[in-house]
Amino acid sequence: MIDKLARSVAEALAPIRDGSTVLIGGFGTAGTPDALIAGLIEQGAKDLTVVSNNAGNAEYGLAALLKTGRVRKILCSFPRQTDSWVFDGLYRSGRLELELVPQGNIAERLRAAGAGIGAFYTRTGFGTPLAEGKETRRIDGVDYVLEYPIHGDVALIKAHRGDRWGNLTYRLSARNFGPVMATAAKYTVATVHEVVELGALDPECIVTPGLFVSQVVQIPYVPTAPGGA
Repeated sequence: MIDKLARSVAEALAPIRDGSTVLIGGFGTAGTPDALIAGLIEQGAKDLTVVSNNAGNAEYGLAALLKTGRVRKILCSFPRQTDSWVFDGLYRSGRLELELVPQGNIAERLRAAGAGIGAFYTRTGFGTPLAEGKETRRIDGVDYVLEYPIHGDVALIKAHRGDRWGNLTYRLSARNFGPVMATAAKYTVATVHEVVELGALDPECIVTPGLFVSQVVQIPYVPTAPGGA
């Protein structure tokens, strides 16, 4: 019998190893898997490469993970904002490596990993420092940059409802990077606020099929900002 329901966050995160590439969902604070980030801090894996849309806020969530000093490199599209002092301090002191990736590119590089695409050409970034050292090509008179997939060892995502097979639905804008990250990782852990019986989720509404999910952990629902989850 397939049952992907973990008894705790600690149980779900136990397989994560030092040196892993960890994909962490979220857009600002919407859909950020805070419970899983806290669990990863407690779990203790180090020398991590993190892929996320931004580099954390204040000293909670992803910023709290960065503060532990166990992240070696971060790939993100929006590292600096008014409350990104943890990232700023680590980056300016040379203790954190940054790969800046345009937001559309980071989504497509993750999608490419899940779809089995070896590389793709995009116009985004051509003629900017982000294209330095990368292969370029002119196609039908338009210049493109060659980009490669981002594969993760682990994906940590936040969904809304799920079942024991790992099928997931999301709430409002919490459906951001989670779906593509789930397909791009070897091992995906998702938190949900509600676990339902098999068949209770409308197949037309399932965003992430259980095929792409390794473990599901139920956590309490705590309302956040409007549009978030």
